[in-house]
Amino acid sequence: MIVDGEGLVLGRLASKVSKLILAGENVTVLNAEKIMISGSRDWAYKKYKQRIDRASISNPRDMGPKYPRRPDDIFRRTVRGMIPYKKSHGREAFKGLKVYVGIPKEFETQETSRIPEAEPTNITRSVKLGTVSQLLGSKF
Repeated sequence: MIVDGEGLVLGRLASKVSKLILAGENVTVLNAEKIMISGSRDWAYKKYKQRIDRASISNPRDMGPKYPRRPDDIFRRTVRGMIPYKKSHGREAFKGLKVYVGIPKEFETQETSRIPEAEPTNITRSVKLGTVSQLLGSKF
């Protein structure tokens, strides 16, 4: 299944994708930088920046935990949090997820689908995942 993430809400899309990959389906998500996070830009930035800062405060020589900055990696990490990743069937299911920034040439001619449950409804403020990623210092 190929899903176009443009304009879809991050949490709703991630929950639907996690259910699909746990059911054994291979899912490809395109346009990860255009996925929407509900809330203000400052709130979304602070939420992810706080994780990155907290990881570096504990021990400067420590090599982890690492938190993603790229939009495709942020989406993958969101889906990973919704599946039992520490169990073998969760890890195997997670291998069925592919996420891309933009649309690669191999998927340009293929038909994409939309997940209607992930459409934004009654959201007054939102920010694109690519914008938050750029604020965090990502170059994608």
